[in-house]
Amino acid sequence: MDTVFEFRGVEGLVYAEVTEDSEENYTTGEVKSLAGVAEIGKSTATDSSAKYYDNMAMIVVNSEGTDDFTLTTSVLSLEKQAEITGKTFDATTGAMIETPRKVKYFAIGYKTKGTDGKYRYVWRHKGTFGIPEETVATEDDGTESNNMQIPFTGIYTTHKFDVNDEKTSIKAIVLDERCDKAKLDGFFTAVMTPENLQPKTASENGQQAKTASENGQQAN
Repeated sequence: MDTVFEFRGVEGLVYAEVTEDSEENYTTGEVKSLAGVAEIGKSTATDSSAKYYDNMAMIVVNSEGTDDFTLTTSVLSLEKQAEITGKTFDATTGAMIETPRKVKYFAIGYKTKGTDGKYRYVWRHKGTFGIPEETVATEDDGTESNNMQIPFTGIYTTHKFDVNDEKTSIKAIVLDERCDKAKLDGFFTAVMTPENLQPKTASENGQQAKTASENGQQAN
C-alpha cells in the first residue's frame, strides 16, 4: 500500500532566469533564493470536449493550458522585484523605477514537505512572474503584518528533451524522496532537467537498503 500523507510544509523557493529556450538549447542563469515562502498555490487550465459522429460521442479532445501559481512570500527586495518583473533597478540610488515591463522567463524550484516528514523536490522550467500583490496597513496594538502574493504563470519549454526515448517539451520535474531512485545532491545548485538528472547507482541503492535494514534491527 502506498504511504498515506498530506502536504504540510514548503521551503527553499529559488529561481533562475531562462537565458535560452530554443530548439537547440535550454540554458539558465545563476540559481538564487527568491524569498521566504509561506504557501504555493497551483491550478492548471484544462478542458475536454466530445466530438460527435453518427449521433454518438466518439472522440474526446483534451487540452492543457498554463499552470497558474500564487506564491505567498516575505517582502522582496526592490532589486529582486525589479529583476523578476522586468522593471528597472538603479543600483546607484537603490531605487526601483516602474518602467514598461521587459518580458523575462524564469525557472523556479522548491521543496514540499509531507506529514510523514519526507519531501518532494520540484523544478518548474519556464514561466513569467506577474506584478506582486501587496497590502500595507496602519500599525495598531495587534500583531498582524502583511506579506506578498506573486503570480507565476508556467508554460512548456520550446526545447525538447529526451524523456523515455522521446523528444518532448516539459513543464516541470518532480522527485519524491519516497521513491528514492534519483540522486538529490545538488538538486537546487543548478536547474535540474532530464538531461542532468541522474539515477542512483546499484551500489548506492544497496547501501541505502543495508542502512534501512540496520536501522530496523536497532529499532527492534
